Amino acid sequence: MRQKFHLYFDDTGSRDPDHTPQIIGGRKDKMDCFGLGGVLIREEDIDLIFESHKAFCTQWEIDYPLHSTKIRGGQGKFGWLRKPDNAASFLPALEAWLLSLPIISIACAVHRPGYVERYKNEYQERLWFMCKTAYSILIERAAKYAEREGRKLEVYFEQAGKKEDRDILAYTKELKQEGAPFASATSDGYEPFGAEDFRRVVLGEPRQRTKKTPMVQIADLVLYPIAKGRYDPTYRPYLKLMEGGKLIDCLIAEEDRSTLGIKYSCFDGVNE
Repeated sequence: MRQKFHLYFDDTGSRDPDHTPQIIGGRKDKMDCFGLGGVLIREEDIDLIFESHKAFCTQWEIDYPLHSTKIRGGQGKFGWLRKPDNAASFLPALEAWLLSLPIISIACAVHRPGYVERYKNEYQERLWFMCKTAYSILIERAAKYAEREGRKLEVYFEQAGKKEDRDILAYTKELKQEGAPFASATSDGYEPFGAEDFRRVVLGEPRQRTKKTPMVQIADLVLYPIAKGRYDPTYRPYLKLMEGGKLIDCLIAEEDRSTLGIKYSCFDGVNE
């Protein structure tokens, strides 16, 4: 039995292509995307990460999940981060801890306005939820990387709701029955995984986990910087992940990034 990679992923943004931003004039961070992503972890490193997470939270007297949005905004149980001195101590420590972990960050982020513009005429009322697009790309690239490293892939995701969780299981079943839902003829350099490929590499069905799972928390902590980095390439947490070699793009050749690396879809014209 070959060793495995575990993929833990989370989501960011609304899955609905026609989602109307709740903030008039748009978000302060200028983001309007949906993304799925997180971390690939070698099976033999899981126990190490559990222990490292426990030690970090014990050091900071945290007995609740590390949550990216709440940490950034000093919300909920992280309200203590609204005090500048606390934030000045904790945030660098959190960054250093993340960069010390044996993780590989991977994601697919879809720019909502670009997605709707690209597909609205072709599909009209049958627009996929962006979740299907992002999931198919994420799992395919994770599986390709796992196989290149001589490993199988097990998939874990944070529970989001009964319908959303059922969708993830349905998408996986479809990938294993029909292969990747993208036409290679219209994708430059794209090398699609077929159904047999997915069945060979991806083990079983994705497994649900709650935010209490340390690896789910880590997935949440890396996903936002990855998505934000496409809108603002100077965003410090994104740059630190890159400099620390924690992005999959840092571990593969530049010519392989179009088929194995982090995918930013429908971002035409954004920061160009």
